[in-house]
Amino acid sequence: MGEHVKLRAFDEHEFDAYVARPAGEPFAGLVVVQEAFGVNSHIRSVTDGFARDGFLAVAPALFDRIERGVELGYTGDDMQKGIAIARQVDPAKALLDVEAALDYARRETGKKAGVIGYCLGGSMAWLAATRLHPDAAVGYYGGMVIKFAGETPRAPVMLHFGLEDQHIPKADIDEKVARAHPEIPIYWYQAGHGFNCNDRASYNPEAARLARQRSLEFLKKHLAP
Repeated sequence: MGEHVKLRAFDEHEFDAYVARPAGEPFAGLVVVQEAFGVNSHIRSVTDGFARDGFLAVAPALFDRIERGVELGYTGDDMQKGIAIARQVDPAKALLDVEAALDYARRETGKKAGVIGYCLGGSMAWLAATRLHPDAAVGYYGGMVIKFAGETPRAPVMLHFGLEDQHIPKADIDEKVARAHPEIPIYWYQAGHGFNCNDRASYNPEAARLARQRSLEFLKKHLAP
């Protein structure tokens, strides 16, 4: 279903992106922003899934600015390497790549485009909503949302978190995000970090199903023609 294309950001950085197209006419574009493990088989499968739902889905390789072709798993050395690379990501530069992917999705479809992201990508989805101009944004367990909670989204946003996530305390989200942005739907699940990823030990199929259902309804509401 998918193909790899080369995109160019505003600063002339060229990077890889995985693109999945629906069987028929796409009703909108969607940028799928990776976790801290590259555009790996899981992120490609998520991107393919959104294409089956009718989106033209684009997953930009944010790690290309640091190391090209990164595809990692979720244990051992791969886990450590992913975390190390993620710490080198400059959010401002990563946003240039997200912006280029949004532009591509809009050019290819002639329609609205949103952003959905997981882990590292969940934080980038939040920053895309506050600093770029997506038509909607959904973030899953983005740890940096707390750090940038003072920024104001320019588009509708939905957020998902796990109550058992050791990296993102609910009290911090309640105090810094929910209080500052009471209009934003924030959903909590009896699950840990990475609950949407079926390649992780923390995968929670029921939480993943419900969060995806909510995300899909939200995106269709704001992106459909």
